[in-house]
Amino acid sequence: MASGFFAILDDIGALMDDVAVSSKLATRKTAGILGDDLAVNAEKATGFLASRELPVLWAITKGSFFNKLIIVPIALLLNAFFSVAITVILILGGFYLAYEGVEKIIEFLFHRSKAAHEVVAEVKQDDTAAENAKIKSAVTTDFILSVEIVIIALGTTLEQSLTVQIITVSVVAIIATIGVYGLVALIVRMDDLGYKLIKRSGDKGLYSAIGQFLVKMLPIIIKVLAVVGTIALLLVAGGIFVHNIEFLHHLFPNLLSIVKELIIGLIAGLVAIPVMMGGKKVVSLFKR
Repeated sequence: MASGFFAILDDIGALMDDVAVSSKLATRKTAGILGDDLAVNAEKATGFLASRELPVLWAITKGSFFNKLIIVPIALLLNAFFSVAITVILILGGFYLAYEGVEKIIEFLFHRSKAAHEVVAEVKQDDTAAENAKIKSAVTTDFILSVEIVIIALGTTLEQSLTVQIITVSVVAIIATIGVYGLVALIVRMDDLGYKLIKRSGDKGLYSAIGQFLVKMLPIIIKVLAVVGTIALLLVAGGIFVHNIEFLHHLFPNLLSIVKELIIGLIAGLVAIPVMMGGKKVVSLFKR
């Protein structure tokens, strides 16, 4: 009886060792996409009133957890019974990410100054429709990035048992959500921490200098993240196409992979823009 109990413990220990090794490898493999995820979501989680930043971020985080609850079991089932579907889903997601990236570039290049009445209307809208739209956009983008993270993590465990695959992918999904949105929360609350340090120090000494540095750095970090987030969207999209479409994988072999992925992401976005615009027009016609 005792020997049977210890045998079970031994099996559990061996399983945890396999999971630990697989999780470490999967986390390392997904490090790049996690960095892109951080840049994209930090940029999307900013631009709200200070009192709404954490509630909005919590709403996005809950959406991210829900995304992974959907993605993980579906990815495992598709990998077991219909693996081709994973590639199709990744490519469709790549077009969406490319569309978002190119749309941001077009908006930046051709952005017109808003009239006074438009600014007033936008401010009135911020508490409701605009906030919900930003949350929806962030959760949708998180869904695509989460698919990529889960698929990469799953790809590192294909030779392991189903139990190890399930636990490893689940661990990576949880780490990805907590890690990314925990860092995003720290970034968006930098200025509040800075103001508290300034107030506590009486605007004198080292703490005051640190506080002023944090306050001044936040808008710079947000601007940098806006650029990095846009580039990240295009790189992730381009990477999806390069790694899943044989022709693109062997195209321009002497070109740096990061340059090739960026160019392909841009081209995919330019293709997706008219398609998405046409789709939106069709949807608006049906709503009338």
